[in-house]
Amino acid sequence: MSSEWPLWEIFIRGQHGLNHRHVGSLHAPDADMAIRHARDVYTRRNEGVSIWVVKSENITASVPSEKGPLFEPSNSKVYRHPSFYDIPEEVGHM
Repeated sequence: MSSEWPLWEIFIRGQHGLNHRHVGSLHAPDADMAIRHARDVYTRRNEGVSIWVVKSENITASVPSEKGPLFEPSNSKVYRHPSFYDIPEEVGHM
């Protein structure tokens, strides 16, 4: 049995942001303590409004070397690319 606490990935949403972003990792015995540690370590200047913690073992990522087969199917779906729409001039830059 391991005596080391689980590793948690920390995501913070800043005061002026809409998205949470990954800021680092830390060890903690449970999710509540991980949030408290994350608050102390990653939001020292009161810049965060929300904290997410996720056990590292629960994250599954794609393999960068397999990006072709993973993302290429979207290229055949032309309706996802708004290149054939006329944008009125009053809309401005999109």
